[in-house]
Amino acid sequence: MLLIETISDLQNKLEQAHRANQTIGLVPTMGALHEGHLSLIKRARKENDLCVVSVFVNPTQFNNAEDLEKYPRTLEQDLQLVSDYADIVFAPSVEEVYRVPATEQYDFGPVAEVMEGPARPGHFNGVGIIVKRLFDWVQPTRAYFGEKDFQQIAVIKTLVRQCGLNLQIVPCPIVREASGLALSSRNRRLTEEERATAANIYRILKASTQLKTTNTQEIRKFVEDEISKYDLFRLEYYEIVDDETLQPVADLNDSNGVVGCITVWANQVRLIDNIRYK
Repeated sequence: MLLIETISDLQNKLEQAHRANQTIGLVPTMGALHEGHLSLIKRARKENDLCVVSVFVNPTQFNNAEDLEKYPRTLEQDLQLVSDYADIVFAPSVEEVYRVPATEQYDFGPVAEVMEGPARPGHFNGVGIIVKRLFDWVQPTRAYFGEKDFQQIAVIKTLVRQCGLNLQIVPCPIVREASGLALSSRNRRLTEEERATAANIYRILKASTQLKTTNTQEIRKFVEDEISKYDLFRLEYYEIVDDETLQPVADLNDSNGVVGCITVWANQVRLIDNIRYK
């Protein structure tokens, strides 16, 4: 495993791979890696000649300065976790990434105008900036993203189409703790008691798939009512959407693919999850 911190060193290192037509799998991350990230990295390693992991806490996608400050940074532990699977870890500084100022403006259309879009103004443009730059620098064959960030995958697929990029976006299943809590770098900010309670988010989502109704308003009310039973939780949104357009559906039978997407605050920690209805 090679640690690289500059764009020029990264491109120089990958030049030979490109000339040899080797396949490159990219796993973009913000560090604080866990088994969920590792599942993406192992898959990228298996499906490509080279596996590149980026570790960069991207300031342009944070609309909350406190959240950016508190985001865990654990590069030494990250390197240990991926040492057997990543060929290259690209861990640049903010100054390196934004030597060219972030002036890009993307319009991702309807997929970015729901859920996280209104909740986090500017977030997806920041995601677009860093992901497009990583794609340009690495020129991967495939890029791997976890389905916990379901809306983000839709946005990145839109970015690839809009920019005419020649790569495959590979969505990967959510990895969960034994309790059912979706693995997240933010989980380490939870106390043990909060972590145990947070596992109820997934329990509630699973229970909602067993309801004897296809009316999404009734399903949403069930989830909202169950979440409200916990003093720890504050529901930001729960939306049941088409899995391609991300637009709300009134009935589960209105679409071939339907996913429920949730964001819950557990005290000061923002947790996201989703579940597939069909």
